[in-house]
Amino acid sequence: QVQLVESGGGLVQPGGSLKLSCVVSGSSSSIWDLAWYRQPPGKQRDLVGSITIAGSISYADSVKGRFTISRDNAKNTVYLQIISLKPEDTAVYYCHIPGRSWAWGQGTQVTVSS
Repeated sequence: QVQLVESGGGLVQPGGSLKLSCVVSGSSSSIWDLAWYRQPPGKQRDLVGSITIAGSISYADSVKGRFTISRDNAKNTVYLQIISLKPEDTAVYYCHIPGRSWAWGQGTQVTVSS
């Protein structure tokens, strides 16, 4: 059973940075495309970006320039680096295996506030 576990969220001041991690267990992460989503309070869950098995990366227009996705297959981990955090980045951040409706982590809360 493949499981995804996110970590690294927290309370951050505007302008700060965070690096979120998503560890894949039960399978090698190298065989999956992986994606990051976020869900702000009271809003829908939206795609932040994704990274393919080959390492091709794409981002939502709203986060380009501040968000960086990377992966370390030796650690079965995908990362989401966020810089210049804004209050509107406040959300629960999830990782997901595209095309696998069951493959979601539990999420990690990011709160941007002074």
